[in-house]
Amino acid sequence: MPKRICIVDDEEELILNLKAELSDMHPDWEIHPFTNGMDALRLILEGGVHLLLTDIAMPDMDGYELYWRVQEHDASIPIIMMTGFGYDPNHVVVRARTDGLKDVLFKPFPVEKLAAMMEQRLAESPQKA
Repeated sequence: MPKRICIVDDEEELILNLKAELSDMHPDWEIHPFTNGMDALRLILEGGVHLLLTDIAMPDMDGYELYWRVQEHDASIPIIMMTGFGYDPNHVVVRARTDGLKDVLFKPFPVEKLAAMMEQRLAESPQKA
C-alpha cells in the first residue's frame, strides 16, 4: 500500500519540485502537493494520510495552525515543518517544539536530508497503510 504524503507550501514551484524528486526516490509514495493549509486539511480529515510536510509562513492558515488542527484530528500523523526563516527563540518553531514537534527543516535543504527524515518518521509511525 502506498504511503500518502501531504506537502504544503504557498510556493507552488517548490512543492512541485519536491513532489518530482521524492517520487523519483520513492515511487511507492503517493504525494499530494497543496498551496494552502485548508486544502491539505480536507484531505487529512478524510483519512489515510501518513505524513505531513508543511511550510510555516503561509496565507490563510499558517503551518503552526495546520500542525495543531492535524494533532487534534490524529496525533499519530508525523509532521515535519519547513521554514525559510532562521532560528529565533520567539519563532513559532520553538513553540511547536515545546508542544511536541520533532522535525523542522530550514530552507534551503538537500532533498536527500528531507527524504531521510520522512523515511524515519514513516518507519516510526504507528499508522497502518
